[in-house]
Amino acid sequence: MTLQYRTIEEDVVSAEISSRGRLQFEGADAARFLHALVTNDVAGLVPGRGVYAAWLTPQGRMITDLRLLRTEDAILAEVPEGLAADLQSRFDQLLFSEDVQVTDITASTRAWLVAGGRAAAVVAAETGADPAAVAALPILGHLTSGDFRVIRTDDSNLPTFEIWVKTAPEKDVGCLFEGKRHPTSFSADVFSALRIEAGRPKFGVDMTPETIPLEAGLLDRAISQSKGCYVGQEVVVRILHRGGGKVVKHLMRLECDPAVTTVPEAGAELQHDGKAVGAITSAATSVVSGRVIALGYVHRDAAVVGNTLHLPSGASATIVGFAG
Repeated sequence: MTLQYRTIEEDVVSAEISSRGRLQFEGADAARFLHALVTNDVAGLVPGRGVYAAWLTPQGRMITDLRLLRTEDAILAEVPEGLAADLQSRFDQLLFSEDVQVTDITASTRAWLVAGGRAAAVVAAETGADPAAVAALPILGHLTSGDFRVIRTDDSNLPTFEIWVKTAPEKDVGCLFEGKRHPTSFSADVFSALRIEAGRPKFGVDMTPETIPLEAGLLDRAISQSKGCYVGQEVVVRILHRGGGKVVKHLMRLECDPAVTTVPEAGAELQHDGKAVGAITSAATSVVSGRVIALGYVHRDAAVVGNTLHLPSGASATIVGFAG
């Protein structure tokens, strides 16, 4: 275990993530509208709970992934960076007589991510929330404390939370943790390493508009198999029930040989038994082990935990698990 990871595990680190998109769905039909579009169960959400989901094309390809949070009077959505305005427009185009208003609240809110062993206690202290309530939040459970919304997430294997706050011209919140002893700000590289270690694919990096969510390992996290129809469901059901769940490729977690010190570029070819079987989508140096780790798509015939793959440089990487 690296000293850096031990520090995170025992304390906390933070990063501002305001560039991620945030949408607000209001109106009596908001839950029903989203439930009919996305892959997970929105209608069954109660205030204070959330789900991770995908929005698909009729061909079963991903338009986006999103986190949906049910509040007392709305549904909030966190979407990938740079997509909020386009997604708002696309949702609006699907509205006919439904009582739903979609608002892009990205610019009127700010957000931070806090991760580490003391994350719950630090988040509670910074927001004034009840420490026990924060610590008890399930994944995508959320609560409000004054101007703050606290959300439990699964961005890393450590306790991880997001803090959202509304901004207004008369109230500059500045940097939430400015001048505090902790949490220490961490770089995008560290966050990528924590994400890859947890096997969490990122849309626009590990998932694209050509991705079928089953390829990215999203079945358990993002897809309800008991809800009614949603866009793209026919393709998903066909793969699961007629195709035995088989897809051409799987997004896998990889760990490179200890001698590897150079982080491979996205797109680097993966070979098995001398044949090209896939490519890396994202990679970083692990803050846990110090070894180079990666996510990459691997043809199903070679996507076996324990298999050794090779990069063009000759370096080897072992498949250590499925992503998702």
